[in-house]
This record gives sequence, C-alpha cells and structure tokens, in this order.
Amino acid sequence: MFLLRPPGVYAPQGDTWLLARALRLAAMRPGARVLDIGTGTGALALAAARSGAGPVTAVDLSPWAVLAARLNATVRRVPMRVVRGDLTRPVTGETFDVILANPPYVPAPGHPTSRGGAALAWDAGPDGRALVDRLCTAAPPCLAPGGMLLMVHSALCGVEETLARLRDTGLKAAVVDRATVPFGPVLRSRTSELRSRGLIGSGQDTEELVVIRADQPRRL
Repeated sequence: MFLLRPPGVYAPQGDTWLLARALRLAAMRPGARVLDIGTGTGALALAAARSGAGPVTAVDLSPWAVLAARLNATVRRVPMRVVRGDLTRPVTGETFDVILANPPYVPAPGHPTSRGGAALAWDAGPDGRALVDRLCTAAPPCLAPGGMLLMVHSALCGVEETLARLRDTGLKAAVVDRATVPFGPVLRSRTSELRSRGLIGSGQDTEELVVIRADQPRRL
C-alpha cells in the first residue's frame, strides 16, 4: 500500500509484512481491540483495521510518526486513535485483545537514544534488546484475557530470551513464523563489528526474522 512517510519515519519493509501476515493467519476475531506499538507510518494498524478489528490504537514516540499515521488513516478514512508516547504509557489502564509490535532490534554501539533521528527506529543497544526487553515487561499487563501479542524481531537479538521473558509473565509464547532476508544497509555497514562479537558468521549476509506470538490465558 502507498503510505505517506515523512523523513525519519521507518519505512515498512520485510519485517512489517511478515508481522502483517502473522496477523492474518492468527484469525483475529471481528471487533477485536488492537494496539500497535511503535506504529511508524501506521501500516500495521491499518492492516488490523482492514482485517476487521474494532477500536485501533497506534502509539509512537516520534511526533513525525504520529503525524504520518494520522494522515495515512485519514486518507483511507479509517477511524484510528494515534497517540504519542513511550511503549504502553499512553494507554495505561487499558487492555487490548491484540497487541502488535515491531520494535527496534538492530545491535548498535552505545545507548539506543544516543543517535537520534531515523536511527531510533532500528538501533537497540549493544545486544539489540533495549526495546524488546521493555516490551516483554510492558505488553502483558495490557493484554485482555485471551488476548495475544504478536512481535517481530531479528534472531540476532535472541529468540529464546524473548520467549523466556514472555513466559515468565505468565503468557504462552512460541515462534509462529520465520523468514530469512538479506542484510539491509544498516546491518551491511556493521558486519565487521557483528562478526567480531560472534553475532554473525564469516560471510553471512542474511538474517532470520521471527514472529513471536504470546497468549494471555483466559480467566476461569
């Protein structure tokens, strides 16, 4: 789909569409309350709305992303609440049937906020888990009974760690989709560093993306 995208807002790409496919396959119930964390252009929130979601809320820390998501929803005449804030803070006290998340996950030197600009959409600290770990803590309390979290990230930042953290909160978590994709410009620029740290092998030029689904048990 064509989306308006101001400079510095993450462009939907392979990880976006992999997560959108997982949403379709998850057979979300009609009218489900959906939260899209780190919405960017609003691509996933719009995909949820087109799949029959009820109220859709999109959150992003970037004011430009909030503007882009609002404009893209308006152009398509899709009712969607778009709010600015950090992860789930703008929706404290609310619960959702579906939470979507495509967080920054690229290993990067230094703290993820040290670069600023467009890099905030992908840089996630030395191990790539700065935002993933926070999501594993913040998302579960926002899930309604029977609700599900769908999150995509690179295998480079540790799939088993994510599964373990989500299970520790009481969710049932598993990998539900995978895809191998070529390195993009950012990873290509960091191959020497990633190789020296043992995160990629010699000559490796692809990464595996995974979609993790975590379900909140229904109350008895």
